[in-house]
Amino acid sequence: MAKSVNDTEPRYVAKHRFARISPRKVRLLADMVRGKTAEEALTILRFQPQRGARFLEKVIKSAVANAEDQDERHAERLVLREVRVDQGPSLKRLRPRARGAASIYLRRMSHITVVLAKGS
Repeated sequence: MAKSVNDTEPRYVAKHRFARISPRKVRLLADMVRGKTAEEALTILRFQPQRGARFLEKVIKSAVANAEDQDERHAERLVLREVRVDQGPSLKRLRPRARGAASIYLRRMSHITVVLAKGS
């Protein structure tokens, strides 16, 4: 497979694996900030009332810190190239029902990945 021109640019990755929130809840916020600069994404998430915004905010801050640690100047100006929220394992729990029965419900987990790169 031939490498494209953009494969040589530095990329800064941060992950939060096994986050105790359903991926469906975080994906709505991920779609909102994908393609924006880190600074702009953090501003957007700061004013969102959803709990998933806090998870995503922490991962973006971690990616910016990773970029700064690797001597990247103006790390907050980097663009969110990839914001991925994948399904993690599910915890199976029982909920009591009528007549001694039980229903199984799933406590879902997410794997949140953020990749920062220079804007084009």
